[in-house]
Amino acid sequence: MSTEITTPIDIMQIMDMIPHRYPILLVDRILELTTGESALSLKNVTMNEPHFMGHFPGHPVMPGVLIIEAMAQTAALVVVDAMGAEAKGKVVYFMTIDNARFRKPVVPGDSLHIYVEKTQTRGPVWKFKGVAKVGDTVCAEAAFSAMITDKESA
Repeated sequence: MSTEITTPIDIMQIMDMIPHRYPILLVDRILELTTGESALSLKNVTMNEPHFMGHFPGHPVMPGVLIIEAMAQTAALVVVDAMGAEAKGKVVYFMTIDNARFRKPVVPGDSLHIYVEKTQTRGPVWKFKGVAKVGDTVCAEAAFSAMITDKESA
């Protein structure tokens, strides 16, 4: 049975759930979460982020790999939430990225909404599909998998 959480999960709660910190923490808020199934997160893109100094000077564009990383962090939050207390002492690692497509540049001032949905789970391996949008426009999409493991064995 899935539990839908409609109360936002704020940045402080996110930092309690996953180990990422500035400048690589790319999820500002979870807007919706269905336990063990899916989540909708928010990344507010701002000009003061370090990657904009070099990507690209005079024409800032959020790197596609960081959009995919934001999808992965959103998925990690789904995994950690589903595992509850069992997630303590564990970390979620990327395994694969498939069919990544970048449709529209993401620029400072954009509010990037990231939707991830679990497509399969087998043991410690979770598979997801993700879509990143600004407004109603799809900016990026990908399928990816991740494995949850003990921090000590990583």
